[in-house]
Amino acid sequence: MDVLFDNLDLYGAAFVGTIELFLIAAVGSLVGGVVLAAMRVSPVPVLRAFGTGYVSIVRNTPLTLIFFFFAFAYPRLEILDLSFFARACIALIVYTSAFNCEVTRSGINTVPVGQAEASRALGFGFTQTLTSVVLPQAVRSVVPPLTNIQIALLKNTTIAAGFSVFEAGGIYQNLSERGYDILTGLFWVALFFLILVVPLTLLQRRLEKRWSVAR
Repeated sequence: MDVLFDNLDLYGAAFVGTIELFLIAAVGSLVGGVVLAAMRVSPVPVLRAFGTGYVSIVRNTPLTLIFFFFAFAYPRLEILDLSFFARACIALIVYTSAFNCEVTRSGINTVPVGQAEASRALGFGFTQTLTSVVLPQAVRSVVPPLTNIQIALLKNTTIAAGFSVFEAGGIYQNLSERGYDILTGLFWVALFFLILVVPLTLLQRRLEKRWSVAR
């Protein structure tokens, strides 16, 4: 307990950073995933090719490598000066969007084709059909797996500790400098992550029970 109470300031600041990183990346990757999924089911060949290529490349690229790119290669491009925190958010969004895309696309495929055909018969365009007819029905089947991806995203935030972003994954370095037992310190880190993951798991189960889809 001494490790925790003597370093409450450290744990507090680290987990605030983790939560901020998670929330920004979660919202950004959900939006990115929907946009990519729309591209993948788009009637425009160029958009379908871009969406397919993006997902294929990013899903097969280690997250650490994406972090390396934004931490070391991006500044050399001299496009826009961003903080390490902003670049960590972008790296997580770029990576997680590919997984959200595939889940969203799978959900779209569960909607009967007749729904889209009926909307087109009523004069709806592709965007109107997707946003007003298909996606609202797909939500029921994609929310549980999307929650799993968000849980994985929460855990992936620890990688940012290796790139000058202070969050929960970097606590052990500070504890070592202060002379505290690292294993005990990491135990509290694991416990706090468990506390953060449990609400997401309960939300998933609640939504899955409420929005269960007959297979």
